[in-house]
Amino acid sequence: MAYILNTTSLPGETARQFEGYLYGDVHVSFFVSSTPPGRGPSLHTHPYAEVFIVQVGSLTFRVADEMIEATAGQIVIVPAGVPHKFTNTSSTVAHHIDIHTSGQMETTWLEG
Repeated sequence: MAYILNTTSLPGETARQFEGYLYGDVHVSFFVSSTPPGRGPSLHTHPYAEVFIVQVGSLTFRVADEMIEATAGQIVIVPAGVPHKFTNTSSTVAHHIDIHTSGQMETTWLEG
C-alpha cells in the first residue's frame, strides 16, 4: 500500500515528525524542521546515526566536543551514540530535514 502525506498533517509545529513504523515497514524517520533563530534541541543521543540536511539558514552543531557551522546546502552526519545538539545561528527561520536511520525515533536527553 502506498501512502501520500502532507507535511502539515504530521505532528509538531516547528518540527513535523514522521516515524516510518507508522506507515508499514519503513526503516527511516525524520523531522521537517523550521527552527526559529536562537532555538534548537538540547544535548541528546540516538542509538543510530542522524543526518541533517540544511536547506535554508545556518545551524551551529555541537557534536561530542566539536563545534560545526553548517549552512544551506550542507549535510551533517552524526554517528550513533554521539552526543549532539544544534542552534539556529541565522537571523531568520532555518529550514532543515533531520533524518533518523530508524523506523522509530529513540532519544536519550542529556540536558534539561
